Amino acid sequence: MSRPHKILVVDDEPDLEPLVLQRMRREIRNNTYEFAFANNGIRALDQLNADENIDIVLSDINMPKMDGLTLLEQIPSVNPNIRSVIVSAYGDMKNIRKAMNRGAFDFVTKPIDFMDLKTTIERTAKHLELWRDALAARDKLTSINNELSIADKMQQSILPRIFPSGKNYKLAGTMLPARTVGGDFFDVINCGEGKIGIVIADVSGKGVLAAMFMMSSRTLIKGSAIGNKNPSDVLKEVNRLLVEDNSTGMFVSVFYCVVDIRTGQISYSNGGHNPPLIVKSDGSSMFLTTEGGVALGMFEEIEFKDHQFTLEPNDRVVFYTNGITETMNADDELFGNKGLMQAVKSNKDLNIEQFNQAIVSSVREFSKDVRQSDDLTCISLRYDGPASSGV
Repeated sequence: MSRPHKILVVDDEPDLEPLVLQRMRREIRNNTYEFAFANNGIRALDQLNADENIDIVLSDINMPKMDGLTLLEQIPSVNPNIRSVIVSAYGDMKNIRKAMNRGAFDFVTKPIDFMDLKTTIERTAKHLELWRDALAARDKLTSINNELSIADKMQQSILPRIFPSGKNYKLAGTMLPARTVGGDFFDVINCGEGKIGIVIADVSGKGVLAAMFMMSSRTLIKGSAIGNKNPSDVLKEVNRLLVEDNSTGMFVSVFYCVVDIRTGQISYSNGGHNPPLIVKSDGSSMFLTTEGGVALGMFEEIEFKDHQFTLEPNDRVVFYTNGITETMNADDELFGNKGLMQAVKSNKDLNIEQFNQAIVSSVREFSKDVRQSDDLTCISLRYDGPASSGV
């Protein structure tokens, strides 16, 4: 049996230790996690030097003697394979950005939501396991197929497994990875005040390196979305951060929108990605208008534009990546926008999960025996009409 992941919690609040032990008692009892505690960065470094089994550091930012940001800078010199999660005040994008630039893998905000914390720790632990597998594969010079298998698991590990829903809306998502592993990902962010953020993106490149760039992009988008109201500001901020530290030459196309579930208003901005498709109740459809914006990570000082669209009752929105529309059949014909519009019309009466899956199935049926060359990624939102409460 493998040992539990050991997590060092660094915080000067004395009430946090018993709270963590109480809320995580099931995971501790099941030998999933083991916890250690330190009340400042200096003591944390002492424990890291003394205990090589520590895998994850969960640290507050504001502490006496040595703060969390300084601790982040010191951790790689002790063990570069430790993953750090920062605890930050809600909306404190300045410190969140600093933390991400100094190597934080993810973050949670105060007051701590323990369900969110558990999800974040689980995702961090999974990433750490896959990263170690990748290092082992590299050291043993195993085949490229093994590396791609690891990249595939890394890609799957960051995708939402449970989608939010409410009285007047529902979401569904599917990502079918290609054999060679592309860089598609999506996320749903609770923006508060009855609003949800929806991200769909496609990273250039393949393999473990692309998977790492994908995970970094996803975390930066999540962090920027909390501190920015306008989608264009989110894309601009993420682009700046990616350009600052992008030795890989990779880039990512991103569509990001904020949906006000109470009113149906969508505010959105596009960074070189395919425009979503609005599907009406009769099956007719139209693509959202998008102007300006290129893929993120390539050029500094790119301007992105905000757009608005108001959904009507029973509208659906289909978000997708180019693997959907650029799939080809044996006759070298593209599935294309025409194929997508036909697929949504043919399946308009299905519930949202079946509807979303039917789109992907239509693409696979179109290509038949042609090997899938890119990820097939699709998210669908059903909006039933205005409501007094949202998320």
